[in-house]
Amino acid sequence: MTGRALHAHVHDSLAQVSAPAWDGLHDGANPFVAHAFLEGLERHGCLRPQWGWTPRHLTLWEGDALVAAAPGYLKTNSHGEFVFDHAWAHAYARHGLDYFPKWLGAVPYSPVTGPRLLARDDVARRALLDAIIDDATALGLSSAHVNFHAAHEDAAFGDDWLPRTDVQYHWQNAAGWPDFDAFLADMDHRHRKNIRQERAKVRRAGVGFRVLHGDEADARDLAAMHRFYLATFADYGNAPALTLEFLRHLAAAMPRALVLVLADLDGEAIAGALCLRGADTLYGRYWGASRQMPGLHFETCYYQGIEYCLREGLRRFEPGAQGEHKIARGFLPEFVRSRHWIADAGFRGALRDWCAEEADATRQQAAWLARRSPFRA
Repeated sequence: MTGRALHAHVHDSLAQVSAPAWDGLHDGANPFVAHAFLEGLERHGCLRPQWGWTPRHLTLWEGDALVAAAPGYLKTNSHGEFVFDHAWAHAYARHGLDYFPKWLGAVPYSPVTGPRLLARDDVARRALLDAIIDDATALGLSSAHVNFHAAHEDAAFGDDWLPRTDVQYHWQNAAGWPDFDAFLADMDHRHRKNIRQERAKVRRAGVGFRVLHGDEADARDLAAMHRFYLATFADYGNAPALTLEFLRHLAAAMPRALVLVLADLDGEAIAGALCLRGADTLYGRYWGASRQMPGLHFETCYYQGIEYCLREGLRRFEPGAQGEHKIARGFLPEFVRSRHWIADAGFRGALRDWCAEEADATRQQAAWLARRSPFRA
């Protein structure tokens, strides 16, 4: 594997790896790779084999020292990943081959860029990728995938890992805005006016907002947020994965990372957004409401989050995947990345061409989207 005596282990539960050892491999800036977050998903019923998620974490050891680790899962479907490979699975099926199960290195249900190859150094990081391929080969898997990895990890991947790119919409305070009015002042008149009108509708309706960290939210607040989350999934006909016990766990184990935005009307919470906070970034994850009114979604999910970032000195706000409507509200297109190892040489060659064509189309789309910026030139 390398000139160093490194040995790999596979874990079907993150509880088998100590939290200090795991968290010693990353800088703590991204809450989604924290042991408390990932292990909490397992312990509180958010990951189940019948939903397509079976933990299979890879670790690399030098003697008794943990030197690299990757959160990993055997997947029997592509749900909850946000890097879409349904066409790949269909192509395998047309050729009488099994695409599933596959190995996935990712944070479940979280299309959030962050470290995926946790390692003490580059040598260990590359050796970890070798261990992933070795494990996938030993299991006879069709493929291994690493979704939403950080840019600095690109160099560790060899040519046999096919790159894919996609676009999300992120807010950045590159201009150093001190407050929301300064943020709006850099927009053109039309977009500035639209945002002010959206916010005014919510104020006139009498809605007030509370922004709470995990240690500031009580049991009723957490239950309300989970109720809104369930309602959103019911509206779209999807099965919710996050449990109320998991939210309670986050509030206790990661109290300052959990951020809730709750909209109140007549003394009752009517909407909410669930966010996580990193070192310099706010991550919007879920929203829901028991009542619908003009502007409520945008205020709860976007404007309150921007104000929180400005107030707290955070540099970025990532409100989730997809949604071109975010551009008009100050969230500009940003590339996100993933890597894919395909066992079959024939499919690997065909998919390499497919990925290259997709990347060209994505770059053209991003350039077109960037021209729709609401900010003045």
